[in-house]
Amino acid sequence: MIAIVGAGPTGLACGIELKKRGIDAVLFDKGCVVNSLYHYPTNMVFFTTPELLEIGGIPMTSIGEKPVRVEALKYYRRVADHHGLAIRQYERVDRVAGEDGAFIVESTDRLGKQQRTPARKVIFATGYYDRPVMLGAPGEDLAKVIHYYKEPHPYYGHDVLVVGGKNSAAIAALELWWGGARVTLVHRQPALHDNIKYWIRPNIENRIKNGEIPGYFNSSVREIRPSEVVLATPAGDVTLRNDFVFAMTGYRPDTEFLAAHGIEFDAQTRRPYTNPATLESARPGIFLAGVLVAGMHTNEIFIENGRFHGQSIAAAIAAQVGK
Repeated sequence: MIAIVGAGPTGLACGIELKKRGIDAVLFDKGCVVNSLYHYPTNMVFFTTPELLEIGGIPMTSIGEKPVRVEALKYYRRVADHHGLAIRQYERVDRVAGEDGAFIVESTDRLGKQQRTPARKVIFATGYYDRPVMLGAPGEDLAKVIHYYKEPHPYYGHDVLVVGGKNSAAIAALELWWGGARVTLVHRQPALHDNIKYWIRPNIENRIKNGEIPGYFNSSVREIRPSEVVLATPAGDVTLRNDFVFAMTGYRPDTEFLAAHGIEFDAQTRRPYTNPATLESARPGIFLAGVLVAGMHTNEIFIENGRFHGQSIAAAIAAQVGK
C-alpha cells in the first residue's frame, strides 16, 4: 500500500498513475476532495483552458472558454469515481513514522479517532493553500481578519480593507465593491502586480482611478483594531473605519510539517531536495508532488504541470517495489 497525503488534483493524479501500474494507494485529506479548489472564491474563473486541468485520461469540458470553480469540482469528483480511488476525507495526517518499506501513517479521522495505516511508500501532495502568509500586524488574530475570500454578500454595507495587489486581491476588491461593500485596497508595492488577469486589470484600475475603491500603494497595515485599521503610508499613518480585513497576501507550503519528517531544504529558496527524475526526497521512501517541489516559489507549479508529477513518482515506486 502507498499512502498519499493530499487529495487535490496532484494527489489524485498520483493515485491514478499508481493504480495503472497495479499498485494500491490510499489518499488522505484533512478536508474534502480537492479541498483547496473548494475554498476558492465561489465565482472563480480559471486562467487556463479545460484540457490543461485534465488528469487520468478523462476529458474536461466547460461551458465557456475557461472553466469555473463548480465545473472543476464536478470534474475531479467524476475522475475519482471513474478510477475508484480510495480516499479518506476529513482525516488529518499527524505523523509518518517508520522507514522506507515499513511506514506507519498516524492520522485523526473526522470522529476524532486515531488511526494507524501501514504503507510501503509515502507521497506528500499537500499543496500550500492552507498556510496563509501572515501580515505580522498587531490585531491580525481578530475574528474579522479573513485570509480566504469566498463571496461578497455577507459584507454588504460594511467597511472592508483588502490587502494585496495580485489576482486574488483584485477579484476580492471588485466583487466586494459590486456587492455593496465600501472597499479600500492597500498594497506594499507602488502598483498592482503585472500578472493580474487581463480581463480584471482595467476594471480594478478604473475603480481605483475614479476613487470608487481608494487605493494606498507603497503602504502596509500597521495595526488592526476592532472597528479601525491603521495604515502606514508614504504620507504618514492613516486611520480608517473598518469592519473586515481580507488579507490576500498569498499562501505557503507547510515546511514545518515537512521538516519534521526529515525533508531537507535549500536555505535560500526553501526548495526541498528531491531527485529530479523521481521526486524522492532526502528521506528514502518519501516523495514530494505538486507545488511542494517549488519551495517558496509557489508561482512556478500549478495544476497544469504538477499533475504530471504522478507519472514520474509512480514509475519510480513501481521500479522499487517490483511492479
